[in-house]
Amino acid sequence: MAKARGRVRIAACRCGQVAFEAVEEPIVGAACYCTSCRTAGEQLEALPDAPAVLEADGSTRFALYRKDRIRCIRGEGLLRAHRLTPKSTTRRVIASCCNAAMFLEFKGGHWLSVYNQRFAPDEQLPLEMRTMTKDRRPGVEFNDALPSYKTHSGRFMWRLLTAWIAMGFRAPDIDYVKGEVHGTAS
Repeated sequence: MAKARGRVRIAACRCGQVAFEAVEEPIVGAACYCTSCRTAGEQLEALPDAPAVLEADGSTRFALYRKDRIRCIRGEGLLRAHRLTPKSTTRRVIASCCNAAMFLEFKGGHWLSVYNQRFAPDEQLPLEMRTMTKDRRPGVEFNDALPSYKTHSGRFMWRLLTAWIAMGFRAPDIDYVKGEVHGTAS
């Protein structure tokens, strides 16, 4: 990981046994409304004593960080992957000590989508855009000027691409997540 040259944020599980250090600014602060994130959010919230994952409108808030700008500073042995199905390439990682959702990782991705609630309230990233709004729950309307995209917008993809270019087209492996659990979605 690069030396901290800018802001440092700590993302921690609810009980504090697991924590990540994120340096510099994230790629983007986004709310995802896709069916997969909603389904996973419901499953993760159903775990014993798990903290909330979904926002009141059914979205999942994330701060997307380059993988080379985030590292586990404690509790990596407590991390467990959660997949909607055994064949899912996307994994959501929880802290097994308190069942707090920590991050989402796309197979081959160069970034981690850190659950915004894992940061202290004064460190949470402001919402910059909404994605996958075509999948939002019925009745959810947006009454503000925040960019809201039906799918992954060009703006969203551009931010991911420029981050990947800055990383030299690398996608570091996150290999310290050992255990795995699967959801019940089809």
